[in-house]
Amino acid sequence: MFDTVRKHQKLMQFALMLVIVPSFAFFGIASYSDFMDKETDLMKVAGRPITAQEVDNAAKRQAERVGGNLQIAQSLQFRQAILNELLQQRILGFAVSDLRLQVGKEALIKSLQNIPQIRALYKPDGNFDDARFKQLLANNGLNEEQFYADQAFDLKISQLVNSVARTELASPKLSEIISTLYETERQVQALPFDAKNYLAKVNPSQEELQAFYNANAKLFESPELIDIEYIVLKADPKEDAKVFSEKADQFANLTYDQSDSLKPAADKLKLSIQSQKGVTRSGPSGVSRDHPLANPKVVQSLFGDEAVKNKRNIEAVQTSPGVFISARVVVFHPAQTLPFKDVAVEVKRQVSQRAAEKLAVSAAAERYAELQKDPKNASGFGTAFWVSRNKPTNLVGSALDDVMSVNPDQLPAYVSVNTPGAGVTLYRVDQIRQPTAVDAKVHKAQSQQIQALAAQSEFAGFMTYWRDNAKVKTINPLKPASTGAGS
Repeated sequence: MFDTVRKHQKLMQFALMLVIVPSFAFFGIASYSDFMDKETDLMKVAGRPITAQEVDNAAKRQAERVGGNLQIAQSLQFRQAILNELLQQRILGFAVSDLRLQVGKEALIKSLQNIPQIRALYKPDGNFDDARFKQLLANNGLNEEQFYADQAFDLKISQLVNSVARTELASPKLSEIISTLYETERQVQALPFDAKNYLAKVNPSQEELQAFYNANAKLFESPELIDIEYIVLKADPKEDAKVFSEKADQFANLTYDQSDSLKPAADKLKLSIQSQKGVTRSGPSGVSRDHPLANPKVVQSLFGDEAVKNKRNIEAVQTSPGVFISARVVVFHPAQTLPFKDVAVEVKRQVSQRAAEKLAVSAAAERYAELQKDPKNASGFGTAFWVSRNKPTNLVGSALDDVMSVNPDQLPAYVSVNTPGAGVTLYRVDQIRQPTAVDAKVHKAQSQQIQALAAQSEFAGFMTYWRDNAKVKTINPLKPASTGAGS
């Protein structure tokens, strides 16, 4: 629907939004039918269905806009995103209708004049070329009434969404308070109890090692491996595109129709059969990231039942423009527990590490108990340093959270932070201060982020309210698109 004119419009600019609401030019607002076969209905908004065909058509149009690769339009993940956008658009349309929003003539004219293709219809003398305008509409299957109605509807949605996006925090001071909390500094000292420092104190027996191996056999399994052979069809830059397209069709058909061997396709298209051993579910080792075998879809297909159990060729996959691959499993090596003698060193390392960590945790707990009785005894702690949420230095995760959460009225305070696999660190907090100099840019950016998060929360609540009012129902799940042999 008049894509060339309306694709340049923006419905909203909304910070931190996870879902961008597209213009109705993206999908169109016509062809709503209440009488479609229910098997094709995916969702209903206010009793009106969103059909699988609408999703497929919208996905194809969007795929064409981002480069013409229609394979992306067949992706379930991509089509689900399209369905989500269609759903959000329908909910907004319902809200606009239910609220009976109106758009003034001046606002509509101003909106139209912001479209480059509309501005281009003005003649040098300032007059509007009405004849060219009507012809442009006719070329896109529209009349003036339809076009103006669509534009007005888009503008209503834009105004509605922007009004929600401008939501501010209830108290102007709240943003300031939160920023201040992020700037507040605490003076900290650390006392680490590293597991590695206790390794010399552990010496597991042979019985302990064997018992650990028996109880944790899964830790010492070799992964599933496959030895494969494959063929790759690559376009020749000097080759006519039509000729390559015909070759690609032959490649896909031969590898699919004669799926017990790659030789017929290799002989027909003069391709060499290559091999790769020891491919895991993570892909082959020692190949570049752009190698056809590194493609996740190829690896996933190779570990499918048809390839592993029946030794069938996988369907041809286009891994990049002008590159197709098909492959087959020659040998499948199932996962198996490695003999104890082959992993004895690793077993001892893991048992020793666990024992050392227990000693570190025990020593830290003992020292923490002593500090609760005598808080002023800071022996063993390192050099003091200042931290804040804006400048956490080397503190991350729970360590920073715990340090910044201590009660400022009960200093010195101690926190114990366990790092699985590494040990425990005790932190001593003895002073709190506000920095004398504050980075104005950081402060402003933080305030804007807080405001944006508030707007995001408000928009989410807004959409939930109208989703409930529109009585949104899920009728059928979105299914994978049917694909041919070259997909």
